[in-house]
Amino acid sequence: MPNVLLVGGRGQIGAGLRTYMPRLDPDYRITSVDLPDSPDRATDPDAQRNFVDLDISQHPDELAKLMANRDLVVYLARMGGLEQMNDLSDLVFEAALAQERVPMVVASSSVHACDGAYSVHEGVWSTWAERRFDELDPPPERVSSSIPACPMDDYGREKEHVEQWCQKMADAGHMAIAARWGGINAANNVNVKEKGYFALWCHQQDAAAFVHACYHSHCNGGAPSGAHYFVTSNNKYNIFDLELPRAEIGYAPTFDAEDFYRSEPS
Repeated sequence: MPNVLLVGGRGQIGAGLRTYMPRLDPDYRITSVDLPDSPDRATDPDAQRNFVDLDISQHPDELAKLMANRDLVVYLARMGGLEQMNDLSDLVFEAALAQERVPMVVASSSVHACDGAYSVHEGVWSTWAERRFDELDPPPERVSSSIPACPMDDYGREKEHVEQWCQKMADAGHMAIAARWGGINAANNVNVKEKGYFALWCHQQDAAAFVHACYHSHCNGGAPSGAHYFVTSNNKYNIFDLELPRAEIGYAPTFDAEDFYRSEPS
């Protein structure tokens, strides 16, 4: 019975994990630790709602206690700027490493950890983001998950720090994977006003399928520790190549932004 701790589980991504992971495996038992009074983004009545209200930045020892005997920790929380965020990441990973039985960690990176590899505002991907696909024949080569982080701003640098921590966990003989999340929102809609969003979009159910694939691949001895993967849906016009997580952990997203894009108001 997988015992899971979500660090920041009331938000956009965590809400989906609490909703869809138990549908993938009813044995998941999920606890979410969040700041007191943080809003719950889950809308489905069957989303698991076992909450602990705690400012982990002020009570790291309590976080370490909450991690005891967990099989999986999913680190989703954000706070402050680059320095504060990196301090929070240090705290979370150090708490995991302090456990007698170190849990698997799936930690939030972002597609923006690799903003240096593409742009929806200039160059070929800008044309793609404007949906001028007929001008791109053949289509551009998708960005591979295997590329290292190439951040352009502090948000990307905080995610690079998370990916470095995942590699440290791997070097110490433990399991950690960084999730380069695409665009996830609680309504699972495709924001037609945000340039290129359709090419980065991820349905909450696919996000849950990714974490589920990470955990079960680990249990079966197949997950490569220290890896980082893009996590988007199976979008017809993805910028990112999902072949690596498909091959290495069996990630098989099912949704396509095009099915939602056409139903969005202009």
